[in-house]
Amino acid sequence: MRVISGDLKGHPIKAVPNMKTRPTTDKVKESLFHQIGPYFGGGQALDLFAGSGNLGIEAISRGIDHVVFVDQQYQAIQTIRENVKNLKIENRCEIYRNDAFRAIKAAGKRGKQFDYVFLDPPYNKVSFNKLFELIQEHNLIKTGSIVICEHSQVEVLPTHLDGYEIIKHDTYSDLIGLTVYRYH
Repeated sequence: MRVISGDLKGHPIKAVPNMKTRPTTDKVKESLFHQIGPYFGGGQALDLFAGSGNLGIEAISRGIDHVVFVDQQYQAIQTIRENVKNLKIENRCEIYRNDAFRAIKAAGKRGKQFDYVFLDPPYNKVSFNKLFELIQEHNLIKTGSIVICEHSQVEVLPTHLDGYEIIKHDTYSDLIGLTVYRYH
């Protein structure tokens, strides 16, 4: 894996050394950032189910000011820390080992709000409805915030959510779906 574009373009990103994570492919990552950017003039992002930190690191490279990375796996957190250190972007990151649902509640208690939220949970194992509900309940997003969901192609994401509109939906190969929502 590598950073595709921006200030850190071409730098390698180490993958989590186990079979519990599924890195976002370069093709999907490039398409995703062209849909929501491709570059940013600042902002805050939350990378839940962060794995190696691939999406959040790409966002920083493209101009996001600060990213909060969350994953519950010890190896994923160690990989994110190593990638962030190697890229010398520690001052633009917070890294937490936590369950995604508890992390949402904790961020809400701290008054955090995000312009971009990346949701890339294990396929077919986490309720996107519940994630959306908690994100909204804990006031983690504001008008205009973008929520990006990578999911299995067969997984059906909500099409009608209070406060959200789908602004893009694509499929890649026979496995991957990408759905982007805007909060209003």
